[in-house]
Amino acid sequence: MPVWLERLLPIVGLLVAVAIVLRRLPKVELGHSPEFQRRRVLNWLPLGLTYAFLYFGRYNLSAIAGELDKAGLLSKAQFNEIDAYGAWVYGFGFLINGPLTDRFGGRATMLLATAGSAIVNFLMATSFRAVSPGADGGDLRQSLLVLNAINMYFQSFGAVSIVKVNAPWFHVRERGVLGGLFGILISLGLYFSYDWSLMLEKAFGYAMAFWVPGGVLAACVLVTFFFVRDSPAQAGFKDFDTGDATSGQVGTMKLGQVVQRMFSQRVIWIIVAIEFCSGFLRQAVMKQYRLYAKSVDDTGFVYDNWGMLLCIAGILGGVFAGFISDHVFGSRRGPVSAVLYAGMLVGTIVAFYSLGGPGLAWAVIFMSLCVIGVHGMLSGTASMDFGGTKNAGVVTGIIDGFVYLGTGVQAFYYGRSLPKGPAAADPANWAVWPGAMLPVAAIGLVLCLTIWNARPKPNAGH
Repeated sequence: MPVWLERLLPIVGLLVAVAIVLRRLPKVELGHSPEFQRRRVLNWLPLGLTYAFLYFGRYNLSAIAGELDKAGLLSKAQFNEIDAYGAWVYGFGFLINGPLTDRFGGRATMLLATAGSAIVNFLMATSFRAVSPGADGGDLRQSLLVLNAINMYFQSFGAVSIVKVNAPWFHVRERGVLGGLFGILISLGLYFSYDWSLMLEKAFGYAMAFWVPGGVLAACVLVTFFFVRDSPAQAGFKDFDTGDATSGQVGTMKLGQVVQRMFSQRVIWIIVAIEFCSGFLRQAVMKQYRLYAKSVDDTGFVYDNWGMLLCIAGILGGVFAGFISDHVFGSRRGPVSAVLYAGMLVGTIVAFYSLGGPGLAWAVIFMSLCVIGVHGMLSGTASMDFGGTKNAGVVTGIIDGFVYLGTGVQAFYYGRSLPKGPAAADPANWAVWPGAMLPVAAIGLVLCLTIWNARPKPNAGH
């Protein structure tokens, strides 16, 4: 059996099990017709898979960074510098892309995201034409720095687009499970990125890790164009009151009014602070672990199956978060986030004391489960709840922007503090890696506890 199929089968089996469990869960009855529910699946599933494949074209450089480091083409510090600039372009891009998404609709901006990222991935592939192990990587590094930043700008349309499209299709009481699905889609994207990209690189060379994602994203442009619609009305159904923060709002608010209203809510300030922590922790786990494992020569089962294990962890975290949010905590997102952050803190402590041992790899997998679940609840769901259907683009953009500000901070910090040269081969010299995550996880947990009872308040009219 091919290696890629061996890795895919556990994920397919888990998805089938999740689908069966979700079908047997108590339903939130809101009067949707079977026809509407079928059309809604035909809307969010292609959109969600497109979002997952955007990850394929975003994390592919991260997936092969360890190989580039070993070949002398891109050191850990240089990769983290490229990653940091890209993350901050992604974060600041939301300041432009959130309002654009609210104005033109999520479908249009998702088309822009996939088409733009496809083109940039093709250009990144061409950057590797003259590259071989031992070659001077100066031109390659400069090219990747610029192209990765451009790619991240187009990529930053993805999250706001999927939230903007889904907001009119789902009531607040349905969005916890939707947030779990959001986490599943992120997980599938990570699997494509880390496992497929690495397999493509090893089989066909560095460039193929960019040619294939670019081609897949080009196909996603067509899928999005033909299947995705911005609202039920555009698909031939009646729009309905979603019960979120813009429920009852008449007309469209100006950007300044949206931002003023958003930041007048204490809960929004806390959510963006939590998501800053999530951005730091999420990428500290996903991007630094492979560099650690390659440096200390701990490239066993977890390293070789990193994408598959991240995917399984993310699916479990997403389903757990979505289920307990809607069915245990009455569609509140704070309690779920607090539970997952507590797990994140425990996992970080275990990782700190497991450096050099077999327990480390499984600790970081567990941490991934927790942080993907939080990200789905807050960026994928709370942004819809507290921003509202009409302002979902701006609010998601600001919240997700803080995620990537946290990502940029961790990339710059680790780029300067991780061990270099022969010292990197000793696991004891990597204590700074989980050590920096400990206070961030603790702060995130405290912040989550402060929004335990937070709920969106429908607009009384505007």
